[in-house]
Amino acid sequence: MLNGQQPPLYDMLRYHLGWIDEHGNPLTSASGKALRPTLCLLACEAISGDYHQALPAAAALELVHNFSLIHDDIQDDDRERRGRPSVWAVWGKPQAINAGTVMLVLAEASLMRLTKRGVPSDLVLKISQRLDENCMRLIEGQYLDIHFESCQQVDTGEYMHMIENKTAALIACSLELGALLATSQARTLQALNNFGKHLGLAFQIRDDILGVWGDQGRLGKPVGSDIWRKKKSYPIVFAWENASQAERAELTAIYQQEAIDEPAFKTVMGILDRLQAKDQAQLLVQRHCRQAVEEIQSADLLPWGRAACEEMVDFLARRDY
Repeated sequence: MLNGQQPPLYDMLRYHLGWIDEHGNPLTSASGKALRPTLCLLACEAISGDYHQALPAAAALELVHNFSLIHDDIQDDDRERRGRPSVWAVWGKPQAINAGTVMLVLAEASLMRLTKRGVPSDLVLKISQRLDENCMRLIEGQYLDIHFESCQQVDTGEYMHMIENKTAALIACSLELGALLATSQARTLQALNNFGKHLGLAFQIRDDILGVWGDQGRLGKPVGSDIWRKKKSYPIVFAWENASQAERAELTAIYQQEAIDEPAFKTVMGILDRLQAKDQAQLLVQRHCRQAVEEIQSADLLPWGRAACEEMVDFLARRDY
């Protein structure tokens, strides 16, 4: 979709996607995981034996995801993304908003290319509606994530609802769209959607673990980055629910500070360690991974496709970046 788009606006998109640096020089690294388009293509090929039909949908999913990242960086004041300056840190927030918005418009334009591959117009409309619905859920989840920053306390139920929208919805949608382009079998469509939901929840909670205990060299972020940023990720929400009254008071006081200093950081990490928050979070990751594998058993997939889905679950459960 970006081929032939020349105005500087589109260089901002190419920069964010890791194709060029801020001066327009081509790059061969700095791109993201491409998880969502990969899942879309995998679902289509695992059912029909051919992924090509799903390429426009896969591109649209990646564009929607990256639209959300550009706006997320603005909302969180994050100056870095994937180990280099974020779009707004280079071009400013007003232009970054434009870049994110046009990324979303290009996603819809990409979906329309399905018609050129012979996909019936009623199916294209259904796919477009499903992507729009899940994009709305993503934004609703982002709203809740920002809202939680001003809440004194968030419980695990509220947190899981937020990430089911913000993260899991688009991951589930990725599998569903790929499947819709290969089958109309309701059982398989539902199984892949459920598989994606549990995969997305596991992915986000594993991300929360890495946001506190991840390796800086692998992530490009400082150790404990989510603590320094006062994010209410799963380990913190778990700690708030399970801490003693005195520890809960300490956490509340620390998270009400304008900024976290070194002693406060050590206090938070000490509480998390005492409560075994990392182990508890990983147990939840593994639970959702088991549920994802159970869901995929009822999908009508080619044998190699089922195995690939199970390998994806195993990778996401243990990933360290």
